[in-house]
Amino acid sequence: MKLSVNGTVHDLDIEPEMPLLWVLRDELNIKGPKFGCGIAACGACTVHVDGEPVRSCTLPIGDVDGEVTTIEAIGSDDSLHAVQQAWIEEQVPQCGYCQSGQIMSAVALLQDIPNPSDADIDDAMSGNLCRCGTYPRIRAAIKRAATANMEA
Repeated sequence: MKLSVNGTVHDLDIEPEMPLLWVLRDELNIKGPKFGCGIAACGACTVHVDGEPVRSCTLPIGDVDGEVTTIEAIGSDDSLHAVQQAWIEEQVPQCGYCQSGQIMSAVALLQDIPNPSDADIDDAMSGNLCRCGTYPRIRAAIKRAATANMEA
């Protein structure tokens, strides 16, 4: 089975029922997506498939049809993505466990709605849980990233 992740095609010998999360973490050593709940309820495992956010903990690898993008491919050491920069400036993370999923959902939101309202943010981010309760900072960071994108 072939799988394209972050621009690299991998030839894998795995069962098609294996969840994408475990393929990423255990087979490809990509550790950004986290295991949180295993039932697609918390968002810690969020990645993009062809630009759309998906919960990788419940998505069988056999059902993946398209390019998988993980947090590792969002921005770079030389140039952070606007969402990553806003996350730093707004001091969003506390424990940090949910942050890769939060960022992946925020990036997808801003691709679809470049200047989201509070309701848009609430809707897009509602499936991403943060046990530390940094929701006001997350909203502020998304608004900051939207402003940065409009100024760029």
